[in-house]
Amino acid sequence: MARNLVTVSEVVNDFIMSIDGEDFAKNISDTLVHNYALRGIREMGFDILQRVRSIKLSKNANDTVDLPDDFVSLVKIGVVGDDGLVYVLTSNSNINISQKYKTSGSLLIDSDGDGVYDRVDAKGSSSGPRDLDDHIVFSNYVYQNNVGQIYGYGGGKYRGEYRLNLDQNRIELALDNSYEDIVIEYIADEARSQNPTVHVMAEEALRAYIYYRVVERKKNVPGGEKARARSEYFNELRRANSRLQSFSKEDALQVIRKNFKQAPKY
Repeated sequence: MARNLVTVSEVVNDFIMSIDGEDFAKNISDTLVHNYALRGIREMGFDILQRVRSIKLSKNANDTVDLPDDFVSLVKIGVVGDDGLVYVLTSNSNINISQKYKTSGSLLIDSDGDGVYDRVDAKGSSSGPRDLDDHIVFSNYVYQNNVGQIYGYGGGKYRGEYRLNLDQNRIELALDNSYEDIVIEYIADEARSQNPTVHVMAEEALRAYIYYRVVERKKNVPGGEKARARSEYFNELRRANSRLQSFSKEDALQVIRKNFKQAPKY
């Protein structure tokens, strides 16, 4: 088992045990130290310790997917094809934005409040969800069994579209109903996990962050010591970033080979 991670509890215990009677961080509660450690994990997770997680989520009945509790930012979203590969979805900010859309004697209204717009005829009966593109886009050519659409409307080999709705904590989808599961990769908030961990290369940076936050608001700590603690934290942060983002000779050769590799022309 790899030993490249250290739990936050271990870092907190080591920090408390290292405090002596002459230390500026004395008389500090264990709860406050643990709170500062979690804040440090969260702050460094946005910069150098981004924890990217990949999970498979089931699609809801209203073509939405609930976001995980530790969700911070979306990296990739897609569906699994028959070949086992993940095919990404393209972002469309216009999904489920309008509250009402009139077309050919019928209305598209979110009648039940589930975020999916139903086609309602003049009598008020709903005939189920319907894509807005069916009313404004038509096929204008057929070539070798491929159906084309209006030039400039959009293209690309995508399996569907999505819209990130942070207000309702979900992802809204517009794709084929044959897909029941969605695969997402996202940046997770490590501080919300059951047993938070930190990379061993950033352990000293976390210790420096805890000490910097502990002495920051203490009145009996000189200003010079507060400035030194802040400078020490950012120095350790840069050192950890340099170690985690190391660029080896093999990486450079791989980039060179890729750039000079010829591609076939059609």
